[in-house]
Amino acid sequence: MDGDEHTLSVDPSQIPYGRSGQPGSILDICEGFDLALEHTCGGVCACATCHVIVRDGSSSCNEATDDELDQLEEAPGLTLSSRLGCQCVPNGTSKIVIVEVPGWNRNAVKETPH
Repeated sequence: MDGDEHTLSVDPSQIPYGRSGQPGSILDICEGFDLALEHTCGGVCACATCHVIVRDGSSSCNEATDDELDQLEEAPGLTLSSRLGCQCVPNGTSKIVIVEVPGWNRNAVKETPH
């Protein structure tokens, strides 16, 4: 595992973390583990900055809505497995969900909170 990979063990009783995105979404889980996932709009399905690719376990995730699909059209590197992290909610029926954050979407420089 290289420095950019993370394995998370998610306790369903702790979800939602209630920070950003749909409750229990990939974005919500990332924020619950203090893993940065860009989300310019605040996780309200109004941009495509939280674009992720679900590599495994997609059958355990909710279906994309028309609003999500409309926003995804703006994401570079779109694939058939692309989702918005703020909208993709695994339901727990798969023990493993593998999510890739596209390289263009990894913001290594963040402003410090004021």
